[in-house]
Amino acid sequence: MYNHMLDTFISVADCKSFTKAAEVLFISPTAVMKQINSLENHLDLKLFDRTPTGVRLTAAGKIIYQDAKFMIDYSKKVIISANAAAHNYDNIFCVGTSLLNPAKPFMDLWYRVNKKFPDFKLHLAPFEDNHEGILSEIEKLGEKFDFLIGVCDSKAWLSLCNFLPLGRYKKMVAVSREHTLAQKKLLKVQDLYGETLMMVKRGDSGANDFLRNDLERNHPQIHIEDTQMFYDLSVFNRCAETDNVLLTIECWKDVHPGLVTIPVEWDYSIPYGLLYSLNADDDVLKFVDAVKNMLILC
Repeated sequence: MYNHMLDTFISVADCKSFTKAAEVLFISPTAVMKQINSLENHLDLKLFDRTPTGVRLTAAGKIIYQDAKFMIDYSKKVIISANAAAHNYDNIFCVGTSLLNPAKPFMDLWYRVNKKFPDFKLHLAPFEDNHEGILSEIEKLGEKFDFLIGVCDSKAWLSLCNFLPLGRYKKMVAVSREHTLAQKKLLKVQDLYGETLMMVKRGDSGANDFLRNDLERNHPQIHIEDTQMFYDLSVFNRCAETDNVLLTIECWKDVHPGLVTIPVEWDYSIPYGLLYSLNADDDVLKFVDAVKNMLILC
């Protein structure tokens, strides 16, 4: 529906650099510049001023930037609605999916309970892992999505949705492929002495705060660097571009091709599960009950 060059435009505006945007998008800087040039030609507008130190939005670019994310989100909603209309003889569960919150665990659940929902189909709706916008995505449960599935130990998230725990993911660490620890198969906490460990700032996650307290009390040789409250790809990029170590989880081992994820000899983990609206409709609640009953029998 929308011109996908808008995604590139937003990345360049956020990164203030063609090169940095290329790293985020996993394409070449030349490809980024070509897309921006094509978009400017298409709109007949100059969107960026190019400078030796980077790029900055023009007045016209600022106007486009203000509404670009809305246009993308609205376009995705229209497509979801159109898909629903095209299959109006079906009932549909809409499942949000992203790089850090993939839908595969939901699919595993679905194939175990779908016999109880013979008239229902699934529709997967992609969304961006944007640390500034993730709360708005959670808030759209019941409107844009029926379900999300992912790691959830966030007070902010849990204030906006219901959460059915399904299991736990082990806490691990990730390093760049050139890091001295990259060849190790298993780390001791002492292997992290002298390293800078990136992890979310204190206050939102009980599991992360508990781990942080242990490290600060018993392993002060590890320097802790705060990241933003919710991870997105920029956090993984920073780890890949520096000599830092990133606190991560086992299900994110393939998120960034430039990183190696390594288990650590500790017992720390974080819950993952099913997220759904605080005001979920009856069909959603029926699905949640079916999953609960399945978990009891397992």
